[in-house]
Amino acid sequence: MSWQALMADIDGMFGWIPSWFVGLSLVAGAILLALSLYRFAAWLLKRAFGTRLPLLSVFIDRTAGPAQLALCLAAVALVLPLAPLDDMIRTPLMRLFFVAVIALIGWISIRIVDMSAARYLQNFRDVTENFIARKHVTQVRVFKRVADTIIVIISVSTALMTFDSVKQYGVSLFASAGAAGIIVGLAARPLLSNLIAGLQIAITQPIRIEDAVIIENEWGWVEDIAATYVVIRLWDWRRMVVPLSYFIEKPFQNWTRDTASLIGVIVLHVDYRADVARIRRWLEEAVKQSKLWDGAVVNLQVIDADSRTIELRALVSARNAPQSWDLRCEIREKLVAFIRDEMPEALPRDRAILIPSADDDGDLLQRVAPPEKMRASARD
Repeated sequence: MSWQALMADIDGMFGWIPSWFVGLSLVAGAILLALSLYRFAAWLLKRAFGTRLPLLSVFIDRTAGPAQLALCLAAVALVLPLAPLDDMIRTPLMRLFFVAVIALIGWISIRIVDMSAARYLQNFRDVTENFIARKHVTQVRVFKRVADTIIVIISVSTALMTFDSVKQYGVSLFASAGAAGIIVGLAARPLLSNLIAGLQIAITQPIRIEDAVIIENEWGWVEDIAATYVVIRLWDWRRMVVPLSYFIEKPFQNWTRDTASLIGVIVLHVDYRADVARIRRWLEEAVKQSKLWDGAVVNLQVIDADSRTIELRALVSARNAPQSWDLRCEIREKLVAFIRDEMPEALPRDRAILIPSADDDGDLLQRVAPPEKMRASARD
C-alpha cells in the first residue's frame, strides 16, 4: 500500500475532524516523538559508554538543548509537507520553522564557542598564583562574551529580517542612514563603548581575573569580566559591579598587575630610648618563623621623629594581598607584645617638668614643657 493510499484511508476514517487539527496534531506528535527518541538515545549512550567515556556524558549534557531542537526541526520538516493544512496556517508555521533554524544555528555557534573556551581553559586551573593563567583566563572570557554577544545580535537580526515588514524598515533605515542612524548610534553608545572597552582590556589587560584592585576607595579582587561590566569581590564579600569603560577612562590601583607578591607596611611609634637594632633583629627572626612570609623582603627603618616619639616602619613581603594583610596583622601584634614585655622603656610616654607653684601650700605644679625648656631645666 502506497503512502498516498494510507493517508486517503486515514482521511476517510477521521474525515469528521477538521483538517487544521489533524495537521497540527501531526506536527505536535512529530515533535513529541523526536524528544522521546532523543531522551532514549541519550540514556542509552550514557548507560553504555558513560563510565568508560566521561567526556561523552559531559558532551551530551552541554549539547542537550541544540540537539533536541535539531531533532524537532527535522521531524517538523518531514511532517509539515504531508500535513493537511491550508496556506493561512502553513505560511506562519514555515516562517516559524525558518526562525527556529536560525536560532538553532546561533545556539550551536554559542555552544561551540563555550565548549572551545572551556576546553582551552582546562590547562589553566589555578589562577590565584599563576600570572600566565590569569592572563589567558581573562582574554578567553572576554573574547567568549564578545563572541556570544555578536552571535546573538546576528541571529536576532537575521531572524527579524525574515519578516517582510522588518526587512522593509531595515532597508529604508540603511538607505537613509542620516538622522536615524545618528539617533541609533547615540542610543547604542554605552553598549558599544563597553564592548570596545572589553576588547581593549582583553588585549592590553590593565586588569585580569583575581587581580587585587582599589576602585572608589574599595579594595577587592576581580571576580568576573563580562561583556559590558566587571564584578569586583570586595574584602567583606560584597560585590561591586563596574562598567568596563571605567577601567579605560578612569585611574585605579592594581596591586597585582605584574606579580601577585606585595610588600606590607607596619608603622609603630616608640620612645627615644628604644633599641632600634634589637627591634630589627627580633623582627627578622619573627618574620622568618611566619608561614605567610615569601622570603623576599623584611626591613625596619626609622622614618620620622617628633618631640615625643620616633616612628618605625617595618616592611614585610607576602605572596598575595590576603597573605600580606594577615602577615601585617600578625607581625604588628607580635611587635606590640615584644615591646610591652621585653622593652617597656620603648613605650611612648609624655615628659614633663615640675615647677613650684605660687600657692601657699607649696605644692608642685606639673606642666608639660616644650623640649627647649626641658633641656635648659636639665642643664640647670
